[in-house]
Amino acid sequence: MKDPFEKNWTNYNNGFPLEDEEVSRLISVTPSGAQFRLSQRPFYLFVHFGMNTATGREWGSGTEKCSDFTIKRIKPKQWVKCAKEAGATGIILTCKHHDGFCLWHSEYTDFSVKNTDFEKDIVRLVSDACHAEGLDFGIYVSPWDMHEKTYGTAAYDDYFCNQLTELLGNYGEISEVWFDGAKGANARAFDYDWQRYYKVVRDLQPQANIAVCGPDIRWVGNEGGKTRKSEYSVVPKYLQNAEIVAHSSQKLESSGAGMKRLTSKDEDLGSRAVLNNESELCWYPAEVDVSIRDNWFWSKDDNVSVKSGKKLFEIYLNSVGNNCTLLLNVPPTDKGVFHSKDVKALKKLGQLVDELYSKPVIVEKLGTLSREDAFVDFSFDSVKKLKFASLSENILLSQRVEAFDIYLKKPNGKFTKAYSGTVIGSKKLAELGGKKCIGARLVIRQSRGIPVISEIGFYE
Repeated sequence: MKDPFEKNWTNYNNGFPLEDEEVSRLISVTPSGAQFRLSQRPFYLFVHFGMNTATGREWGSGTEKCSDFTIKRIKPKQWVKCAKEAGATGIILTCKHHDGFCLWHSEYTDFSVKNTDFEKDIVRLVSDACHAEGLDFGIYVSPWDMHEKTYGTAAYDDYFCNQLTELLGNYGEISEVWFDGAKGANARAFDYDWQRYYKVVRDLQPQANIAVCGPDIRWVGNEGGKTRKSEYSVVPKYLQNAEIVAHSSQKLESSGAGMKRLTSKDEDLGSRAVLNNESELCWYPAEVDVSIRDNWFWSKDDNVSVKSGKKLFEIYLNSVGNNCTLLLNVPPTDKGVFHSKDVKALKKLGQLVDELYSKPVIVEKLGTLSREDAFVDFSFDSVKKLKFASLSENILLSQRVEAFDIYLKKPNGKFTKAYSGTVIGSKKLAELGGKKCIGARLVIRQSRGIPVISEIGFYE
């Protein structure tokens, strides 16, 4: 009978070179300090709230007036409480959506919450609530602006940078700046001065990651919570081109459903075959943005579409557990609170994540594997029913593992394969089915250089 452990990274590596000039080039690409910090805090909430909450729209019309914002109060402390119960580590607020309405007291426009009956600075209220409870606070600022008359001219770049300066300079530490690529099909043709926008962020908030139409966090490519089988962080540098992202983004309000599909042509972004033809590479991890509801802004008609805690947990496993971060949108109602259905689902998600790690069987920090390690064995003190394995690479030394298997040692001493995976990266959560075993074996089949496993854990 053929030995299933005969071929592994130490002697075969699936036929790929373990160490050569190309491997050295690939593993020389590593995260920035801000990107590494993000990998340690991989789940946070999106909060779509603003004029559209009051008017019941998704994109706005460009004809709204300040008086249309009829919301009288908000309860950001409730948002923060729910985020923490879900296990989220931060909140990103839609400070300005496509309609151009500003949730802060901007000096550069009258189309702001300052000219409504609400009057208070909503960005201030939310950022203060986050910082008081140790949550990260991030900002969403739409480059596309239906309301601003200078949009489509060079003067708009000044306007946009002035507003960025307000947001980045007056609300404490900002963890992430989210630039949307969506633009209406009938919007005026206009090339944003992305490099100028990035410089404002770097100058005022050097530790902030710039997402989506930005160089630090990659849009996963859909809004349905789907990811690739192999979600690489080392990818071609051209993917950072904001215009490419914008070209692939939503063009019509009604096309949101189509953004929930991931096409097969986008499947491979970082294999050796793809990267071999690319002269410039970058560290560009994927962020999964998905809404708890069918839509992004709250609507009472959308209450039936709230995803269950179990469904959210599946998305968590497929995102946080697949070398991505998860940005889960939870839109407050026109009463300024998270709806009870959303609250219930978030609480259940937090419980399921806690349960995942609640019964550790063994957790080990492996570090750099020895060249003699054909595989790594783990022995348990009694028969266990394993549900999950959690694996993490030391991504400060890049993303190396390209293929691995997990075997379980049955009570009779025989091994059975329980899981086959590809990349690991910052985290891989492998479902093991609750099978009885007295041990486990990690077999790395393919790697870019010697694997460096920062931690592996098995959980009942």
